[in-house]
Amino acid sequence: MSITVKIDLGYEFDVKARAAEVFALLSDVPASVSHFPKVEKLTDLGDGVYRWDMEKVGTAQVNIQTIYASRYASDKARGTVTWTPVKGVGNALVGGSWTIVDKKKATGLTLAIEGVIEVPLPGLMKMVVSPVVQAEFEKLVEQYIDNLIGALGGEA
Repeated sequence: MSITVKIDLGYEFDVKARAAEVFALLSDVPASVSHFPKVEKLTDLGDGVYRWDMEKVGTAQVNIQTIYASRYASDKARGTVTWTPVKGVGNALVGGSWTIVDKKKATGLTLAIEGVIEVPLPGLMKMVVSPVVQAEFEKLVEQYIDNLIGALGGEA
């Protein structure tokens, strides 16, 4: 028995770095992921596919480890980096996109993430577990954004 937790996040912010520098970082999946907290291991599966193994979160009795794979594609002309879920790997399906806009004196970034995580716990726990998993995922993404802002010269 498991609980399905839906994730749907969106962020917009500007950084001081040039658009080309921002694109170079975000389109380099290992470099970008190096700024994401609590990643135990990132594995290149080839053909633009990367498997994420997150650190376990929770207590000794009840803990969750999220594992998933996504296929990445980047388009410099459009200023986009996208990822789509790969089925059959781990316990989550995660997709999303970065949109990078050159604003001359700053670079605008839009991040969208959608996903579902299967948590191996009884359905009765959904009302308790679902908000905790969503909040933890949101906290990790916000830390990732803060880390990227620092790496890209600060917020504009």
